[in-house]
Amino acid sequence: MGQVAQRGGVSVSALHFYERQGLIFSSRTSGNQRRYPRSVLRRVAVIRAAQRAGIPLALVATVFEELPDHGVPTQADWQRLSEHWQAELTARIEALERLRGSLGGCIGCGCLSLAECGFVNPEDQVAQAGPGARVFDGAHLPDASGMGTASSI
Repeated sequence: MGQVAQRGGVSVSALHFYERQGLIFSSRTSGNQRRYPRSVLRRVAVIRAAQRAGIPLALVATVFEELPDHGVPTQADWQRLSEHWQAELTARIEALERLRGSLGGCIGCGCLSLAECGFVNPEDQVAQAGPGARVFDGAHLPDASGMGTASSI
């Protein structure tokens, strides 16, 4: 296991975590030591790349479900996997570009108000009720999120 961690560039505890999440798998020896197949190194590399790109491990797990459990995934398997991530990566790139374009204005605007800031709190439904603190009590503002409604304190 230490060799897999070293070659994969992760800690042993990361391997244990990935295994608990169902992202990788191992077998046990008669001495209860973990043994990882060679294909785990490729899975670990993909997991690390996905994490660097901000792809949630839940999405990685969903895509990994389509890969063979044993043996080395083929180039076609990995191509299918990358296609699943195209929309996710495109959305993240677009969000980062919007952030880059508006961050300077946000810092310079001086509003310092979550109630009015469309950048920090873009889907704030409670702001429709005007300035001031709000309590979710079901009395005034309908909320589609299922959290109830808001009213003034």
